[in-house]
Amino acid sequence: MKIGFVLDDSLDSSDGVQQYVLGLGEWLTSQGHEVHYLVGETKRTDIPHIHSLSHNIAVRFNGNRMSIPKPAPRQPLADLLSKERFDVLHVQMPYSPWLAGRIMAAAPPATKIIGTFHILPYGSLQYWSARALSWWTRGSTALMQQILSVSEPAQEFAHQLGIQSDILPNVVDLKRFAQAKPVKNGKGQFKIVFLGRLVERKGCSELLQALEVLVKTTEDVHLTICGTGPQKEALETWVKEHSLSGYVTFTGYIAEGAKAGYLASADVAVFPSLGGESFGIVLLEAMAAGSGVVLGGNNPGYASVLGSLPRALINPKDTPAFARQLKRLHDDPKLRDKLHTQQQALVRRYDINTIGKKLVSYYKELKR
Repeated sequence: MKIGFVLDDSLDSSDGVQQYVLGLGEWLTSQGHEVHYLVGETKRTDIPHIHSLSHNIAVRFNGNRMSIPKPAPRQPLADLLSKERFDVLHVQMPYSPWLAGRIMAAAPPATKIIGTFHILPYGSLQYWSARALSWWTRGSTALMQQILSVSEPAQEFAHQLGIQSDILPNVVDLKRFAQAKPVKNGKGQFKIVFLGRLVERKGCSELLQALEVLVKTTEDVHLTICGTGPQKEALETWVKEHSLSGYVTFTGYIAEGAKAGYLASADVAVFPSLGGESFGIVLLEAMAAGSGVVLGGNNPGYASVLGSLPRALINPKDTPAFARQLKRLHDDPKLRDKLHTQQQALVRRYDINTIGKKLVSYYKELKR
């Protein structure tokens, strides 16, 4: 099949939706399909069949940085679709009427359209913005023959917008992450790793507050903070002011290919997100890389992955309880081993070979 992934944003970043698109695109290519990427303004040239179709504007939404397209010229879109004759267009949702919406409107009747809904709003502004966008794009959404959601919380939010969907979760390439070699980082015997954007909703500030409590009774710990973002300087200053410099290392930006090594080095990988998560690909990546234990913030998206393992969920705002959970894992190797075994079994459900085959089944059903 010839498949076109449609994404309004750029492929130059490595956020969750981009990982979904690129991971599945690479797997589908390995299975003999021809995959194209119909995307917003993108500078990457290292991937075949990238079509950069608009000029984009950088914005912040739902606690993340992203870009949205300016109105894309209609004729080049029509020419591309006429030339390539895609069997399937796979649109990432929510989407802009100015790029993805126009692509769907220009698609020939033989091209089938499927969407994947990715988001859960972090606050009321994001909620009402998504509702307004859904109303604006309702005409092109009606052109889709099938819509998927990456989790039950995402499905529930899509339903609130009048969108009916099946659940097909995000994926992880188990084989690739299992090959990761742990990075030697930190001086402590008990290594905690955080990886993510340094923005408020990712909860790094709450993790540092829990660490401050933890080190009062447990000194052989070290936290490695992987990533960058607008909070970086403030967090570094906070660490110095609270005499935690000996316990914390900031790595700055971590390239996509290097992050598995940091995750593999963790006795505990902690992702204390406060909300706005529809799923949690980074949880899968940490488990797949062999992190000893993965802890996630008890938000709906992360709970959809870790909810069967309640000891793996924490309330980032409850600093004493957060610190106690870290100490419990530090003090109890048997508990760590038990959770690790459970999480290794859990992550296998999301292997790209399993989910990818299910996605292909949806594509084939559309073509019947």
